[in-house]
This record gives sequence, C-alpha cells and structure tokens, in this order.
Amino acid sequence: MAFSYISCYFDKCEKNSLVQEGKRYIMEQLALTPDMLKVFVLLFSAIVIFVFDWLRVDIVGILIMILLPLCGVLSAEEATSGLSSNAVVSIIAVMIIGAGLNRTGVMDVLAKKIIKVAGKSETRIMVVISATVSFISSFMQNIGAAALFLPAVSRISRELQVPISRVLMPMGFSAIIGGCLTLVGSSPLIMLNDLMEAWWTNNQSLLKGAAFEPLGLFSVTPVGIALLIGALIYFTLLGRFILPSSKEEQGDQRLSSKKVKEIYEPTLDHAVLRVPENFKPQTLQELRMGPRFNVIVVGIFKADQKEKGQSADLLPCGDSLVEPGDLVAVISSKDNIERLASVLGWQISKIEDEFINKFISSDYGIVQGIVPPGSSLVNHTMEELDFRDRYRVNVLAIYRGDKVLYQGLSQLKLQAGDAVLLLGPWEKLKKIKKNLDLVFTDELQEEERVPEKAIPALLCLAMALVLAMVFNVKLSIALFTGAIGMVLFKVISIDDAYRSVDWMTIFLLGGLIPLGAAFEKTGAANFIAMKIVGFIGEFSTLTLLLTVGILTSFFSLVASNVGATVLMVPLSMNLALQTGISPILAGLTVGVAASNTFILPTHQVNALIMRPGGYKTKDYVRAGAGMTLIYLVIMIAMIVALY
Repeated sequence: MAFSYISCYFDKCEKNSLVQEGKRYIMEQLALTPDMLKVFVLLFSAIVIFVFDWLRVDIVGILIMILLPLCGVLSAEEATSGLSSNAVVSIIAVMIIGAGLNRTGVMDVLAKKIIKVAGKSETRIMVVISATVSFISSFMQNIGAAALFLPAVSRISRELQVPISRVLMPMGFSAIIGGCLTLVGSSPLIMLNDLMEAWWTNNQSLLKGAAFEPLGLFSVTPVGIALLIGALIYFTLLGRFILPSSKEEQGDQRLSSKKVKEIYEPTLDHAVLRVPENFKPQTLQELRMGPRFNVIVVGIFKADQKEKGQSADLLPCGDSLVEPGDLVAVISSKDNIERLASVLGWQISKIEDEFINKFISSDYGIVQGIVPPGSSLVNHTMEELDFRDRYRVNVLAIYRGDKVLYQGLSQLKLQAGDAVLLLGPWEKLKKIKKNLDLVFTDELQEEERVPEKAIPALLCLAMALVLAMVFNVKLSIALFTGAIGMVLFKVISIDDAYRSVDWMTIFLLGGLIPLGAAFEKTGAANFIAMKIVGFIGEFSTLTLLLTVGILTSFFSLVASNVGATVLMVPLSMNLALQTGISPILAGLTVGVAASNTFILPTHQVNALIMRPGGYKTKDYVRAGAGMTLIYLVIMIAMIVALY
C-alpha cells in the first residue's frame, strides 16, 4: 500500500542527508529569473481574471496554453500535453459514465428510496439526502450529483413544509466533500498521482533513486468519511443557528422560464388525494371537478392496479371512474385543492404514497407553447385535434390576453397568440414540437430515459472500478473502458457521450496542467517555497500541513481547485523535502484541501444551489466559515494519525 511506503520512506532515503541536500538545492533557486517572472505574471493574471470573472475559465486555460510557448517558458508539445494527460482523459470518462447512469433513471430510483427513508424529520431528511449525494459524488462529478437531487429536494421541501434552505446547503457541502471519498471523486484527486509523479521524476537526484508509488483508489477514503461525518454533525447540531430559514416558495423546477412562473405558478400547486372507502363511484364527468373547484385532474391510480401489475392512468378522460381507495392527482391553487378535499371528503395524501413518485420523476415536464399566426391549430379545439389521445399529455391552462383560462379547454377554439401550458413526458412533448405548429418558450429536455439499460450501465461502472482496483489498470484506461461500454451497450449514443463532456472544464485543465509544469521547470515553485520557509521559519509536520492546507484552500476559493492543486502540489512537496517530511503526505494534503471551498459561492455546487435555496453571500460566510475550520482540523488530524 502507498501509505506503508509513506511511513518508512525517509528511513529508506537517509532522511538527514536528504534534507540537507534538499535545502542546498532550494537555496540555489533563490535567484528570481526572467522565466520565473513570466510564470508569476501568468499566474497572477489568471487569478485576477478568475476572481473578477472577466473571461470564461476555459478561455483562460486556452490562453495559458498559447502564452507559455510564446513566452519561451515551455515548448509547444509541453504546453499542450495537459489535454492528453491521464487526469484529463479520466475526467472525460467520468463525465460520460455519469451521463449514462442518469440516462437509465438509476438516480431517480435512488431518490425515491431516499424519500421513503427520510420521513418527515427535517434533520433526518438533511442527513439522508446529504449522505446519499456525497456517496454519488464519490464516483461522478459533484456538480452532477447535486443537480440530480435538486428537483427531488425542492419537491420534498414543499410537500413536508421543510424550508429548502435548511437542506440544500448541507447537501451541496456534502456533494463537495463526497469528492474526497475516492481518488476519482474530484478533479484535484484525479490529477494528484500525475502531478506527484511528475514532481518525483523531476527531483530524482534528491530522492536517491527512490521509486514513486501512487495512491490507490480508496487511499483517501478514511479521510473523506471523517470529513463527511464531521459535516453532518456540524449541520445537525448548529444548522438551525447558521442556516437561513426562508420558506419562500421555490416553484416547480420544471418551469424554467421566469415569465411562465409569474403567469401560472400561483395556480400550479399539486396534490394527491385519497378517495375514502365510503365514496360512491363516479366518473370525472359526473364529479365536474373542473367547473366546481377549478382543478385539473392529471392522473388516477386505481386501488387494485398494483396487484394487477397495471400502471397509473396519467391521462384520465371524462368517463374515467373514481372509486373508493383510489389516488387522484390534481393541479390547481392550494386553496382550490383544500376546498375540493373538504367538500368531497377526500384526504390530501402524503409524499410517501407511491403515486406521487410519478411526478417527482425527471421524465415529466411542464412547458408553454405559443400558437403562432398562420398556425394550423388556429380555430381548432383540442377535441377536434384529438390532442389527448394522440399526444398523451395534459393541457393545464391556456393564457389568452391577460387571462389564464382553466375551464372548458377541450372545447375552446385556439387563437393566434394563445399560450398553451402542457404537462407530460418529455418524449411526448418533443413529439408535439416536431408535429404541431406550436412554438415552445423553453428548451425541452433532450435526453430520453432508457430504464431497460440500468443493469448494463451499472455493469459498465462496476467493470471500470474492478479494472482500476483489482487489476491495477491505469485509471484513464479503466474509466474509459466503462465509458465506451455505455456506448456499446447503447445506454448512451456516441453523440450524446460527446455532449455530456464539460469541455469548459477540460480546456481549463488543459491549460492549468502545463502552468504547473512551468512552475516546476522554471524553479518558481521552489522559489515560493523558500520564501514561505524564510517567513515562517522551521516547520514541524503539523505546521507544514496546516500551512499547505490553508494556502490550498485559499487558492481553491478565489481561483479554482484545479489551479490550486496544480500550483500547490509541487510547492508543498518541495517544502516537505526541505523539512524532512514525506512529500507524498504533503501532496495528499493538497488534494483533499482543494475541496475546502465553502465560505463563498465560487464553487460550481455552491453557485448551483444559491438561487433555489434563496441564499446570499453572507449565508455562505456564516455557515462556511465554521465548515472550513472543521474541515481543516479533521483533515490534518486524520492524515497525521493514519498516514
């Protein structure tokens, strides 16, 4: 194991003589050279651009790739080597695997199970969701894990009257920490072995020929588990004091257009009502729920359907029968739904009911389509168009002029300029977009679910992990084996695989990796290391790890965790070499500390949850300050104790 090697490394390498040679070597690097100045200018410029958001991060990465050879610091081959590195290839593969798992609906199934386990307790909901998202984040992008659960969290918040702000921030922080559970959980850890091996190769003269032994896939897992437990305890004990308790309605996440929300959202609450056993069976036409209560019935789940193996009726018509024990899904305002329940004696069901999971699923969406002038739909009713039977979607409302119409929609003749609000599966909505003269105001969700491919997708993931863990196949090859398996098993098409890759991240990495190489090649990393040593003085193991942790956390916060890792790995290993501490230990500290990004909404996950959670920057400062301190303490304590 790598860590048994760490513990005896300096005994093998004649620690005292190594330290002295390391100090003499670094003293020789004190002179500031023109190449060092160029690298410092590039770094400072990149940080300023990141902080003030003057350019997109991928453009900065490309500029660095261009400027390094133009300034004569690196050759053209060295400047573009980052794009073909093991780290970048591994990240591309992880993105494709994550997209394949999402396509099969595996994550939806997992989300529904969590809802059943969590119950109604705010603390329990927070812990279950945060722990699950953290686990998922350990093998896919943390931004993807957080985004996957965002709609479900919003739904749970509304159904159980739990402020969403009390759940989203712990979930987001746990998604970030989840990246530290495995060596493929975050970009910094994926890059770590490559960066440490490059430093090792460049410093062979000081290492007495010692061979580099890379970290294993689960080498970092004990530290990650301790960090996750610390975060959950932190929010369990102090969450009510440090998290805002905004109960502002966030609205249906499937309504992405702000204007659409303003028009329809006040009347688009939903509920599932249970029909009592003493109810006399009636058809929807007999109940006249639309005219009487101004509600729209969007589904009926028969009491005996589960035993018969039938599916819910998500498109009930006038002659659909409502019987005792049935579940009836409706959409309207909260007041209208409560009035219906009171008059008919029906019970508003809780989220644990099986039927509600249909509406949590990301397979369904709510979109608005505009009838353009000259459309073939003008002067035709929905009934004449055979709309429900042909397209299998629900018409929720029609917005005409400045009025929202809910009643008699099937008999209403459409006019140019009408806005029709539709609820249905994405695949059916795309069929409408293709076949009808209807202009949608929002982009439709492009990917179609393939639940029948869930087992092949899980097998591809398992194959990649087994190759990496059992057969010691290089990580990039192991992960790409799983990724291409997703394509060969038709879980995801090759075109969708290309689209699933976040090329912004890839080009950012492609530019920052050679910047790190330039720091090492020009001696800039050694120069900074010696300056820090001169300022602080002698380092103990604890002092070194604390300094490295704080510096890495700072760079990750104001720039990017990738940039911080690229900069700090060689710098920290040089510091360790000088002070007689294992360089591997210092590099590991950098890889974990790069995820300590909680105090500002600069991390992608923090930015994602900011608007849905109604958070302000001060909320991140209040909750993130304590989390940052706890993270540093637990990280250093675990690394020192275990490794």
